[in-house]
Amino acid sequence: MQHAYWNDWYVSWGWFLSLSVVFLLFSSIGSWGYAYRAHRRFGGMPRGDAFDVLDARYAKDEISRDEYARMKSEIGRAASPAGRLGNA
Repeated sequence: MQHAYWNDWYVSWGWFLSLSVVFLLFSSIGSWGYAYRAHRRFGGMPRGDAFDVLDARYAKDEISRDEYARMKSEIGRAASPAGRLGNA
């Protein structure tokens, strides 16, 4: 039995399966592209923690040495497990 271009595979469910694979391929690429762009937009450099902000303020000479030492010790106490529980 000889088959032409539109053989049994194309006439039955073969065309549907072919289009489904193409659709899944395009949707996967689109989903990956969207996630990649969102990650680049919102996954940038993380914000500095309290010590980084304090160091920057001290470097800009916004606070004195005594204030720097006091704030650094307060931040250190708050970051410790005892400070988080309120047992400072």
